[in-house]
Amino acid sequence: MEGVSVPLHNCLIRKIDQMLAFVLRRSMWMLVVLFAVSIVTFFLLRAVPGGPFNTERGLPPGVLENLEAKYGLDDPPLIQYVNYIVDITIPRLTDGSFRRSFSEDYLINIDLPFGDERALRWMNFGPSLRQRSRTVNSIFQDNLPISIELGFAALAVALAIGIPLGVIAALKRNSWFDYSSMGVAILGVSVPTIVLAPILQWIFGVELKILPVSGWGSPEQAIMPSFALGFAQSALIARLTRASLLQIMHEDYIRTARAKGLSERVVVAKHALKNAMIPVVTILGPLAAALLTGTFVTEVIFGIPGMGKFFVQSITNRDYTVVMGTVLMYAVFLVLANLLVDITYAWIDPRIRYD
Repeated sequence: MEGVSVPLHNCLIRKIDQMLAFVLRRSMWMLVVLFAVSIVTFFLLRAVPGGPFNTERGLPPGVLENLEAKYGLDDPPLIQYVNYIVDITIPRLTDGSFRRSFSEDYLINIDLPFGDERALRWMNFGPSLRQRSRTVNSIFQDNLPISIELGFAALAVALAIGIPLGVIAALKRNSWFDYSSMGVAILGVSVPTIVLAPILQWIFGVELKILPVSGWGSPEQAIMPSFALGFAQSALIARLTRASLLQIMHEDYIRTARAKGLSERVVVAKHALKNAMIPVVTILGPLAAALLTGTFVTEVIFGIPGMGKFFVQSITNRDYTVVMGTVLMYAVFLVLANLLVDITYAWIDPRIRYD
């Protein structure tokens, strides 16, 4: 047994080393992607006519010059970009004399174990140019966790409904259940959240009075927005699961498993379902990133103070720092979700390597 355990141990170590090397390579590419996203977003924002201080009545030229000088908008665009990236990417060490302000508000603050109240501070996204009393980091800290909670709840609803519905529809192909479930899936894809959400509010909030129609903070308040947001995604997952499982069920190794006398439940659960999940896992990366970073329509309809509202308002207000911070945060979620998807591939299908 010892002779067998040593090769298994070496194989596990080699697998872990391959995975770590893969994660390191992908992390380097992630930095390149984030850098490219920051460049495109930064310069496109400044190429659009107008600015954060433009109003219908207009500001006196002297006031406008003072505001641009205060926020560094009078510098050349390249200098503005370099200063912005330095504030985000370069951590700094501070001592007890540091005082938090709008110009120096860091997202990550870690107290260090040695004296003088030293701390490591990182990621200063700057002040909001339109909401003068808030910084981008304060918006993230107050509103991003709410969007993440809503996104996780909606993703759980989508998976809980979509995968079982797609599996049963595939196993009962061309039956009434198959037609009914796919009809529900088509309905879910066709009916947008802006239509479904008010219907849910009217039925369960106004007529039945069993759920609150707006707000956030209690489990009851999370039910309707989570379902409204996750139902359309569950329909997409159900259709993809059904199509993938139908294709897998005709593979040779499935017929071999049946020929060995395995029960249909074992064939489906152990041999077919894992491979059928590969297309589903593929879409979960961008889907999870989109749900976790806030959805404007759902948050507005249900009165949820998430990130979606700030992102849309910052675009119309030309609030450069909020737009940049939100885009970069979404890009981080997206590349991390895709990295997790790639790692999951090798667990689902051992034929996939980390090379």
